[in-house]
Amino acid sequence: MHAMLLIALYAFAGAAATGLAGACVLRLIRRRSLTASLAVVAAVGVVAMLAGTLAVAWAMFLSPHDLSVVTTVVAMAAVVSLATALMMGRWVVARSRELTDAARSFGDGGAFAAPDGPATAELESLSRELAATSARLADSRERERALEASRRELVAWISHDLRTPLAGLRAMAEALEDGVAADPDRYLKQIRAEVERLNDMVGDLFELSRIHAGTLSLSLARISLYDLVGDALAGADPLAREHGVRLVGERVEPVPVEVDGREMSRVLGNLLVNAIRRTPADGTVAIAAERTDEGVVVSVTDGCGGIPEEDLPRVFDTGWRGTDARTPPAGAGLGLAIVRGIVEAHRGRAAVRNIPGGCRFEVTLPTAR
Repeated sequence: MHAMLLIALYAFAGAAATGLAGACVLRLIRRRSLTASLAVVAAVGVVAMLAGTLAVAWAMFLSPHDLSVVTTVVAMAAVVSLATALMMGRWVVARSRELTDAARSFGDGGAFAAPDGPATAELESLSRELAATSARLADSRERERALEASRRELVAWISHDLRTPLAGLRAMAEALEDGVAADPDRYLKQIRAEVERLNDMVGDLFELSRIHAGTLSLSLARISLYDLVGDALAGADPLAREHGVRLVGERVEPVPVEVDGREMSRVLGNLLVNAIRRTPADGTVAIAAERTDEGVVVSVTDGCGGIPEEDLPRVFDTGWRGTDARTPPAGAGLGLAIVRGIVEAHRGRAAVRNIPGGCRFEVTLPTAR
């Protein structure tokens, strides 16, 4: 027992010295290739075994012949181990370089394509993560392109919608100033109408800027949805009469909701105004409110004839206006963007879908606790 303990002690001492030296070498070459690290690890294992064997042989006073046999066996094992480590290292490095090239391609704006062939579990996991990151980057780039397109479109619409009334205001002001206006009162009424429209446009821009900046503050209160819808119908009734559109309330349940009454009234008002302006005379705009499993759903149905399927995802984008909305009364394309921003601030969602003869805008809000 004493002899075995002594052998173990000598073997451990020789192997420990080799392991310590190997750890120092690994620290020095930690920034070098993985192949070098693998070669050092393999060498440490073999040399540690050789050092332990030599230490035990020296302690046991083995014959020179036996010592040479043991040394030869360990040397052959070292050659095989180093060769295997180098082959493995070169293979792992090659796979890493392929992965680096693939990652560089999607970093430059392309899509990530995982290299063909087998790989270690770690490299395979990294490849999957890079593929997921590539998909997220592609979605982000697409959203950025869509947002930039919306911004350009918004600037174009705002420039058009500002230039037209300003030119009219200047012409009417010059006519009044020169005393050539045949009906000054009519000119003054028109100037007031144009100023009101410009004021509404500026108000929409300010509201949208608050939404995008995240500074929209809500004063939540428990309100009956029946009252909200009733006020919205009363506010939109004059415009509906002017356009010859029937405005009706269907299945409006007295469901309580916790919302900012002023902001939610703006949401319903924008939806009703948008529906009335795009519904032909003798058409019907209907608003409904009911409780569902997902929450409280308020829907506004119009008779616009439907929205092209390719345009449905863009309806709530800032500055978007349909192909038939190229006249100033259609607004600057901010109303629906404001609707979505306010609804999402209430932790809800806004959606639109086509129905026979028109489309339906739906606002889903959380049920009041």
